[in-house]
Amino acid sequence: MRRTALITAFLTAFGAAAPAYAVDPLYEAKLVRLAEVLGSIHSLRNLCGERSNQWRDRMDSLLLAENPDPARKAKLIASFNRGYRTFNETYSTCTSQAIAAIDRYQIEGTRLSSEIVSGYGN
Repeated sequence: MRRTALITAFLTAFGAAAPAYAVDPLYEAKLVRLAEVLGSIHSLRNLCGERSNQWRDRMDSLLLAENPDPARKAKLIASFNRGYRTFNETYSTCTSQAIAAIDRYQIEGTRLSSEIVSGYGN
């Protein structure tokens, strides 16, 4: 009996001392996609003549608001970079297809932002 009590006490103490594992928020997939959309828009708009970091700054604001742990932050940044690289490798000049893609991505980004805020915001 005493041995069982000691084992139980040990397991309880061990469980309390175990590190807490981060759990991704329910909106994680949408946030990762939003990061990719921001990277895509940043690439396309700069290709089509916009000389600003507006879309990268929005990504920075997203990261600041989320304050993710290092692994999650790396995942979001990788998603932004994937979006940027995809269009940077696809288009070398601004075309009507690039302009149409900007419009589609801005609509998608607005939708994702609204869904995240309305579904999970304060």
